[in-house]
Amino acid sequence: MIRAIVTDIEGTTSDIRFVHQVLFPYARERLAGYLRRHDGERRLAPALTTLRREIKQPDADTETLIATLFGFMDEDRKSTALKTIQGMIWRDGYQQGDFLGHLYPDVAPQLADWQRQGLRLYVYSSGSVEAQQLLFGYSEAGDVRPLFSGYFDTRVGAKREAASYRAIARELRLPPGELLFLSDIVQELDAASLAGWRVCQLVRDEPDPQRRYPQVNRFDQIDLQEIAQ
Repeated sequence: MIRAIVTDIEGTTSDIRFVHQVLFPYARERLAGYLRRHDGERRLAPALTTLRREIKQPDADTETLIATLFGFMDEDRKSTALKTIQGMIWRDGYQQGDFLGHLYPDVAPQLADWQRQGLRLYVYSSGSVEAQQLLFGYSEAGDVRPLFSGYFDTRVGAKREAASYRAIARELRLPPGELLFLSDIVQELDAASLAGWRVCQLVRDEPDPQRRYPQVNRFDQIDLQEIAQ
């Protein structure tokens, strides 16, 4: 029996093009100015401390950190510090109405239906928890954050490592077999499956010819009873 569902974001609840064509360019354009304006402020200090620790340069100045972050973006590095700072910049964009978080039309209604059925819903994404909450809080479907019981990001571990899913299961205090992970990425599903989770692949475009796991095009096509067998 499935008791909790954990969902990815990019390619699963939301079009990956929103992230790559809207969010990433928005943060990149404003990153240098944001750090120069807010360097020394309490809200930014923990992220910069984390970044200095990541690059093993405890005394790195602001310009060095800016250059480092641009390099991380070019590499698509899953840096916790970068994700945190991007989330701060995106918060300003959401609050100013520069954009809304994209959700596929089938997502919010099905999440609401699952919640009514008593299932606990969570998010696990490489984006920071703050970035996740912003996307769902300022989404095209309105504020859907009340549907979720919690959020996980790379601080729990990498999404392609089974240990991350074991850690989430421990935190949720549920057996892995009662947890369902939704993602469009096979390697993430591999990791969750290795940790004993139930999994389902979201295929928003062309079907995956490998088809190692159940595949659906929409949230409302997910059959929980069939997956739990």
